[in-house]
Amino acid sequence: MSIVEYKGFGGVRLTADLIGGEHDPVILLVPDAGQGREAWRAVAEALVLSGRRVVNLEPRPASGPDWSTDEQVAHVEDLRAVLAQMGSRPVVVAARRGGWIAAQALAPDGAHLAAGLVLVDMPTTDETVAAALRLALPTLVVRGGFSPKECTPASDAFRAALPIGESADIEEADMAFAADRGEALLGQLLEFLERRQPRKATEFQAGSDPRTLRDAMGCFATGVTIVTAHDADGMPVGLTANSFTSVSLDPPLLLVCIANTAGTAPVLRDVVHFGVNVLQIGQQPASNRFATKGEDRFANLPWAPGQTGVPLLDSSLVSFECESESLHEAGDHFILVGRVVRAQFEPHRDPLLYFRGKYRRLHFA
Repeated sequence: MSIVEYKGFGGVRLTADLIGGEHDPVILLVPDAGQGREAWRAVAEALVLSGRRVVNLEPRPASGPDWSTDEQVAHVEDLRAVLAQMGSRPVVVAARRGGWIAAQALAPDGAHLAAGLVLVDMPTTDETVAAALRLALPTLVVRGGFSPKECTPASDAFRAALPIGESADIEEADMAFAADRGEALLGQLLEFLERRQPRKATEFQAGSDPRTLRDAMGCFATGVTIVTAHDADGMPVGLTANSFTSVSLDPPLLLVCIANTAGTAPVLRDVVHFGVNVLQIGQQPASNRFATKGEDRFANLPWAPGQTGVPLLDSSLVSFECESESLHEAGDHFILVGRVVRAQFEPHRDPLLYFRGKYRRLHFA
């Protein structure tokens, strides 16, 4: 066993036990707020024996049962920060208020941060139900994992609000009458993990779930670009895209793939000229902004028109100016092919990379 450190919300130092084989699937254990990682140690050791690599997190201290809103926000952001620093997407197993924290942290975009979620005896509140309804990753809800007292009418109300068996892919387990609660909880965990996080290679076949295919595609490391243009009123528009590649040097062609549902898609379908800005590591905030709906994407962001008039972002690793060459429909995306008329680049910056749903960085020697 070794100790690992993570940087939490506001720079708080968080520690965790790390046990298990380096190449085994990863489980992140989150105890009840106010408990230490010793609460999960027996479960952690059993999971390691079943072939898992376990990160047993020590959360920041909680002031008591009536924790403040600021404390709640800090715990949620702590967990999101830890997940962002992990090298792979773990299954998160969380107990009681730790489950509340995990549900809040993973509801917005959990599939990018975790491979699955197990909520053990999570308290039921309106906020919890709202978060659960937004979960979009495999989830197991366990009632009575620590005590039959955890199986309450409130938990029944929570269960009734969950989209069991629908696209959210949520399952349940009721252990109110388990004779050996520890063994029963471990059995439920292992059964869920064997199906949702198998130790063998994950496989996608035509007709199976698109999440698996997305994970497979995400194993191809890419750069990150922001595609820019002007709309019919002359206003700058843009969006983040990592489906970008060169096509030909003679003639000079490149392509980007744009989701049909993207807000900028109608503009890009009809443009005469567009820009492709390849991002460097200092432009991660810009990438996030151009990937978020409702943002004023160009506000307080340095940019200037290129020779063709398209908006080009200052300090990009590369900026391409293109004439629209052709457009091809491709399922839920369309392929925009551009003829490069001008390119400018700064080769001494590090590129911003994207791999398995997370930003990565490559530092030159």
